[in-house]
Amino acid sequence: MRCAAAELIQMPFNELGLSDKVLSAVADTGYTEPTPIQAQAIPHILARRDVLGLAQTGTGKTAAFTLPMLTLLEQGRARARMPRTLILEPTRELAAQVEENFTRYGKNHKLNVALLIGGVSFGDQDAKLLRGVDILIATPGRLLDHVERGRLLLSGIEILVIDEADRMLDMGFIPDIERVCKLVPFTRQTLFFSATMPPEIQRLVSQFLSNPVQIEASRPSSTASTITQLLVASGKEDFTKRDTLRHLINTADNLQNGIIFCNRKSEVAVVHKSLLRHGYKAVCLHGDMDQRSRMQALDQFRTGEATLLVASDVAARGLDIPAVSHVFNYDTPHHAEDYVHRIGRTGRAGRAGAAFTIVTAGEVKSLAAIEKLIGRPIDWKDGAGLDSVPASEPRARPTREKAAGEKTSREKPAREKGRGGRSAGREREDGGESRGARPARRRDAEAAPVPVEAIEAPLAAVADEAVKPTAKPARRRGRGKDGESAPVAAAPVAAAPAPAPRESREPREPRERTREKQAPAPARAPVTPLTHRRSERAPMDEPADTSHLPAFLLRPVKIKAG
Repeated sequence: MRCAAAELIQMPFNELGLSDKVLSAVADTGYTEPTPIQAQAIPHILARRDVLGLAQTGTGKTAAFTLPMLTLLEQGRARARMPRTLILEPTRELAAQVEENFTRYGKNHKLNVALLIGGVSFGDQDAKLLRGVDILIATPGRLLDHVERGRLLLSGIEILVIDEADRMLDMGFIPDIERVCKLVPFTRQTLFFSATMPPEIQRLVSQFLSNPVQIEASRPSSTASTITQLLVASGKEDFTKRDTLRHLINTADNLQNGIIFCNRKSEVAVVHKSLLRHGYKAVCLHGDMDQRSRMQALDQFRTGEATLLVASDVAARGLDIPAVSHVFNYDTPHHAEDYVHRIGRTGRAGRAGAAFTIVTAGEVKSLAAIEKLIGRPIDWKDGAGLDSVPASEPRARPTREKAAGEKTSREKPAREKGRGGRSAGREREDGGESRGARPARRRDAEAAPVPVEAIEAPLAAVADEAVKPTAKPARRRGRGKDGESAPVAAAPVAAAPAPAPRESREPREPRERTREKQAPAPARAPVTPLTHRRSERAPMDEPADTSHLPAFLLRPVKIKAG
């Protein structure tokens, strides 16, 4: 069954079948006529029918299920840990606002209302559940936490309300919703409200609702006619967009308060700090804030202490702030439906409102999707489109060749140490060649003829030294100018005549003086000859004791000569 707003004649509250207690509370709030969705939904809810409500934010859908639920709950009483009704909301703020509605309209009832949301201790919530709850308002995560702890039973649920179902889909709560629907009784009454109907939501409706009455107060893609919508062109740089935002705030007509929407939580924090730095009274609202900070920010905005609220889509969904004069879209929303929800914060209850959307060159596709959804083009402010925005000049970046040159110039002062403790640059200055040319010089030196006398004389001196019984001096390896190892004995080598090509390879005087100053290594202790140790043993010619040996070992053995 499907109902539209045009099919019903507008009627007052007292003709919808509500109880006297509810009508008295409604009259105290000043409302005299219901909204279209209230006029359509209340009679079907009182008749215990499943309802599928398609209505955007600000159409009065919260009161559409609050008022008939209060009337139905006047009969009966709650039991401990077994609530009678359950209302699921995607965010803490929406859950808190629904609780306020039940408190306002149920002031003549003695019903227990409990709120299960994050940021509040489990002990306080458990104490309320223990006393018995008629109306339980919760977010899916905290509700399932209590169920898993064994502190809550859902077998006594009479009415199940799923509010903002499309937003729950965006937040990933659909598996939790399916689990909750399987925990409640099959005979419960289900009220399902959503602003849009994507395929996943249609699947949930067909699975968990029984012959629902579909109510559509207005098209989900429609926007209020009292809202002035304008586009503002801007550069894509963040500082340019912040300048554009401040210009819009300063030049806005009749700006009483405004909500600034950003696509990401990080941008919410940056824009909020920028506004505070420029002297604006602003607060922020995003998903990473705790419950106390959220409520404090909302209270400051509602009371007028802060005139600007910077928020993300999820945090601001369903905020009940009746008098918002302006909405500023710092980012063009990625999803066209979010645009309808954003600007729905202003222009409520017939009031005039203004919505400005900052558009950059990279957001043209998102803008086209929005205009297609709402069915009409959006005008540009002052008639200036993206063509009027000057092209941003990219920051000059050094080329690879320039960057490599700078890196080489930075590494120049740090010279690589050459062999012998000198830098490579100094070797090139002294020798005239770099390290890479050393192997060639060694080959040339080895190829040069060496006199036989120059070889025999050092060998004879070394042989004489080896015959002496004194300890050998410690050999110290050194490096000459070109990396050659130092000779073992300096004196005999110095006496040998050096060939002409090897004159430049003589050790330097400072090295010689250093070698002379060094003390010789201490002499080793004399080693006892092996023959002396053998002489200390027992003589081998003495007869040995063979009494313990077997007889076959004492027999003589004949060895044949080979």
